[in-house]
Amino acid sequence: MIRPLLCIALLLLPFTAANVLAQPARQPGEPYELVRALQAVQDGIANGDTAAHGSHVALIRQIGEKFLAADPTVWSNLQNSQAVVIYLLSGGAPQLVRKLPRDKMNVDERLFNGALAYVEGRQEEAREQLKDVKPRTLSSGLGGQVALVQGALFARAEASFAIERLDDARLLLPGTLVEEAALRREILLVGQAEDFDKFEFLTLAYIRHYRNSIYAGDFWQRFSTGLTQSSLALDGRRFARIAALLEQIDRASRLKLYLVIARAAMLRGQLAVTRLAGERALTLSADASADRERAHFFRGASRALTDEYDGGLAELKALDRSKLPERDVPLLNATVQLALDIRKPLPGGSTAAKPPATPARLDLASSTVTLARAQKQLGELELLTRDRRP
Repeated sequence: MIRPLLCIALLLLPFTAANVLAQPARQPGEPYELVRALQAVQDGIANGDTAAHGSHVALIRQIGEKFLAADPTVWSNLQNSQAVVIYLLSGGAPQLVRKLPRDKMNVDERLFNGALAYVEGRQEEAREQLKDVKPRTLSSGLGGQVALVQGALFARAEASFAIERLDDARLLLPGTLVEEAALRREILLVGQAEDFDKFEFLTLAYIRHYRNSIYAGDFWQRFSTGLTQSSLALDGRRFARIAALLEQIDRASRLKLYLVIARAAMLRGQLAVTRLAGERALTLSADASADRERAHFFRGASRALTDEYDGGLAELKALDRSKLPERDVPLLNATVQLALDIRKPLPGGSTAAKPPATPARLDLASSTVTLARAQKQLGELELLTRDRRP
């Protein structure tokens, strides 16, 4: 829930930014007050305020100019010195911060140096400076920002630590752009960890609070990557829950995701999921489209290689191959051949004295060299959207 003071700040934002920054004859307030105004603007971005998104870069620059013009004595105030760190981690210019009187700053050296290193791209130094900082020992405004940065810094090297810090960021600054950004970063890490319950929880939290965010496209891109580059979507028992999550995104993106899931499931031999995803894709695709042909391909393959051999094989043979992507044609050929091989008579004549044949088990990864090559293509995700990230 957005805090009451933040709600007021958002309602008064057009007046706040103008009054704080555009009246040279009047003292604009303490640095920490300027940073609070900046945070209110950024929280508006998380709630879909396009005007805030368009103006916040200029606001960052203006606040930096106010910092430079401030009386050096203001930096002895802990709140003001910490505001400099928050400003940096909120997109502030490091070259400007370096001009401030460091000897007057009343702030933990690790925080100050770590923030500078992070925004200047010195990742290893930033990790060294910030790793042992405990966000919950800081004020919520500063602690949430630091936790978000820690999550970004350690996402690759120490994913479990990064997830813990992103949890801290969400808890310390609920209803803000920091929480929104933490959800975007964490959804991918949780997907890679194959923690479906938390993946679902984070997705629903984002939908509930930030579906209108300027950066929502980035969230859904990370969501799709986390979903399809793991085994999260390949368990038929949870398919209904996956489908419920996908209902939250637009039709075209949903169709692309179902096709990606169907292909991934097929290459891993999860034919129940292949069929479910293929059928969903059929309901979303247009008649005679390439997407419709691909959906028929996945559904037909899952039928032919399970309990609807004749119908599935007929569906595969009826495909318009010219509409399939090049990478799917060898996969189709190998699948049809595999289906035909299932019904080949055994060599040596009569099989009357032999027990009934065990239904064939699909092993797409090893059936042919073509399929092995196709499996390597799983990393080729179709990105849902491309947005600028904060």
